[in-house]
Amino acid sequence: MTVRDALAEKIWAVIGATHKTDKFGYKIYKCLKDHGYEVYPVNPNVASIDGDTCYPSLSDLPVVPSVVDFVVPESAGLAAIDECVTLGIPTVWLQPGADKPSVLKKANQAGLHVIQDCVLIQLP
Repeated sequence: MTVRDALAEKIWAVIGATHKTDKFGYKIYKCLKDHGYEVYPVNPNVASIDGDTCYPSLSDLPVVPSVVDFVVPESAGLAAIDECVTLGIPTVWLQPGADKPSVLKKANQAGLHVIQDCVLIQLP
């Protein structure tokens, strides 16, 4: 799976999305929305972002996304890999900082497609 393949998928979740506009979790969520993606914010500590419901976990989403963008610390990333496997989500996009060796190893061992890059750089 290439960056282009992942960006061609139109249903995403951003785990670690936040309402704090100065944080990458917000900027990435907003960027995907602004580019026409169907994107779901996931963060158990946030109720809504720009009026959109924020979901506590991937399992709580109304649809199964094709790609999950990770903007979370290592422990949350490791737990989210398990959810991706359980839900059959094929692709994980690890933002810089979320791509810890343990998360990368677990995703690869689970057979997930792994992208290590920054969405903000890849979307024109």
